[in-house]
Amino acid sequence: MFKRLLATAFLAVPLVGSSQQILNRDPEIDRYVKAVSADSMRATVEKLVSFGSRHTLSSVSDPQRGIGAARRWTLAKFQSYAKNSGGRLTAQLQSWTLKPDGRRVDKEHEIANIVATLKGSDPNDDRIFVISAHIDSRALDIMNRDIDSPGANDDGSGVATALELARILSAAKFPATIVFLIVSGEEQSLLGAEYYAQQAVDKKMNLEAILNNDTMGSSAGSDIGMIDNTRLRVFSEGLPAYQTAEQAAKIRAIGAEGDGKTRQLARYMKEVGERYMENLEVVLIFRNDRFQRGGDHTPFVNKGFAAVRITEMNENFDHQHHDIHTENGKEYGDLQKFMDFEYLRKNAAVNLATLANLAKAPQMPQDVQIEVRGSASYAKLNWKAPKAGKVKGYYVLIRETYQPFWQKKLYTTETSITLPYSRDSYFFAIQAVSEHGNESLPVIPLPSR
Repeated sequence: MFKRLLATAFLAVPLVGSSQQILNRDPEIDRYVKAVSADSMRATVEKLVSFGSRHTLSSVSDPQRGIGAARRWTLAKFQSYAKNSGGRLTAQLQSWTLKPDGRRVDKEHEIANIVATLKGSDPNDDRIFVISAHIDSRALDIMNRDIDSPGANDDGSGVATALELARILSAAKFPATIVFLIVSGEEQSLLGAEYYAQQAVDKKMNLEAILNNDTMGSSAGSDIGMIDNTRLRVFSEGLPAYQTAEQAAKIRAIGAEGDGKTRQLARYMKEVGERYMENLEVVLIFRNDRFQRGGDHTPFVNKGFAAVRITEMNENFDHQHHDIHTENGKEYGDLQKFMDFEYLRKNAAVNLATLANLAKAPQMPQDVQIEVRGSASYAKLNWKAPKAGKVKGYYVLIRETYQPFWQKKLYTTETSITLPYSRDSYFFAIQAVSEHGNESLPVIPLPSR
């Protein structure tokens, strides 16, 4: 028994030498992470709550109340940060008209997303990385646009996170582009996210990752004693729903049902987020969203993009989708006083570390293959350099087939490698690495042609 346990423990230990290098933090990203401010995000949430109702169908013309006033203020904040960017950050409203749908839209109404774009510095790099949140709020009655619906946590916390990252990163230069996307209409059936995702398809935008932040600022759950400011949930799908039968068959043929683009993004977020943010565990939930519920990442997932949902560890349903009231001595409603801004700071920092590391990294390696001829007692991998980005080398990721996370990383400057690991018993992936150690998203090899 002792020998078996010892062998298992040894397999889980990363290779000495490579692990020390991998765990190094990029000093630039470390500075950005340390600049995230709980007070700054508290001020944002307080301002968003002051607009009373941010219902999608609330007033768009009132200067002080309603979603129109809220989005104008948010746009102005992005534009103020743009002054530090040397022209790289621009912000605008993406507006269109909603038509009555007989469900959650009862009349024609103006709707708008806020899109702030931090343009990448490399003209050959067309990648776009998105952080998203929704600005609209709701009370118990989904159609009540007049009642106060403060939406402090759902989703003032997400909007505050996107604004905070724009504040910090506006003066930074990344090869790739970052988009800070504030959508409307989430509570009315993901309308803003669906619109932007379809625009991305129509314009053939290279959206490589979408980090959707929704309800992420409370550390206290509904149950007594359920308080946890040390863990953050990231939801990711497995086998994509948009796959054709032929594509799904190829995925099953190599056993990669749990290694789609979205699942790889979630693993990446866990590794990088925990690298830069101490005392916070990124908990991966291997399903697209909470059971029988949905968020703004789903329209992107359904269109083939890698998109995850980031949310607090324990939701408090007393402070979500309720009218503000007190019943039997208990307060209900999504109020600012029920939030934990130190917890929100840590969660925002995980987003920042992930986005910055992705945007600084080279593009993903191309044409990654695994040799299928010859003995299965080893694995021979080969790949081509990325289309864009300065590459210092590559990481080869290794894990046993029953393990959810990568167990080892090997570094090489070559574009091929032969490993003493059975291709039947292990999964592999390749990442491109920049001169500062920033890793691209991993690419699973396909059988060689």
